[in-house]
Amino acid sequence: MPDTPDPATLPVLLKRRLQAEVIGPIYAEMVAALGEEQASAILDAAIRKAAIAEGARFAERAEGGTSMADFITLYENWTRGGALEIEVLEASETRFDFDVVRCRYAETYKEMGLGHVGHLLSCNRDGTFCQGYDPRIRMEREHTIMAGAPRCTFRYSWVEDETAEAG
Repeated sequence: MPDTPDPATLPVLLKRRLQAEVIGPIYAEMVAALGEEQASAILDAAIRKAAIAEGARFAERAEGGTSMADFITLYENWTRGGALEIEVLEASETRFDFDVVRCRYAETYKEMGLGHVGHLLSCNRDGTFCQGYDPRIRMEREHTIMAGAPRCTFRYSWVEDETAEAG
């Protein structure tokens, strides 16, 4: 049996494309059987659960525990190979604010005819990933390229009191 690459070492954009090749036809069948609203709700829930689990796996590997500094280094995974072009506005122990000015994830989903569910396949992962990685990291985002904006506005903050309201 040939060696199989470790999925953790694959570029994230490639993983998302491979996932979309499988999810796309399944989603189409769910829409045919259940309608678009229910199919989208199922896909949304499944992707969010997967993102939380992925965040937890990254947290387990965080040397010295989770932190905003470690979280910021994780973004290399999602930007690798020009998958995201970002402009960093602030990177500190309590904030990570940046804008995405080019999103090849959005471009890829559109090329695959899946632009209408790209937000479910990728964008919805961003905030929920934090729940698994460390719930003290909160994300706000008002605009996404996937939804037609010229840029995505990512605003992450570290909130020491886990019971504090997001925002």
